[in-house]
Amino acid sequence: QVQLVESGGGLVQPGGSLRLSCAASGSIFRINVMGWYRQAPGKQRELVAAIGTSDNTNYADSVKGRFAISRDNAKNTVILQMNSLKPEDTAVYYCNLMQVIGRRYDYWGQGTQVTVSS
Repeated sequence: QVQLVESGGGLVQPGGSLRLSCAASGSIFRINVMGWYRQAPGKQRELVAAIGTSDNTNYADSVKGRFAISRDNAKNTVILQMNSLKPEDTAVYYCNLMQVIGRRYDYWGQGTQVTVSS
């Protein structure tokens, strides 16, 4: 089993910045993908950004150039730096760890609210 603990989030004005952190613990395979998803009211959960253990990254088109994801493999942590935030970035953000050990396993954090509003 894997546990994910998120921190960060909150209320910020448009154009501002926030930093989300997620620490993973438990049965973590050395090869995995960590990422952030978000879900706005009435919408489906969507991928924001993901990063593999080789530092390969993937971003949603809507956040490219504004968000940056990074990780520390030794500490099993992932960081999402969010800049130039827009009201449409408002959502609950969930940390995810995906690993394949025979089959795919997905683990989720509890979620943290990000609100962009003046």
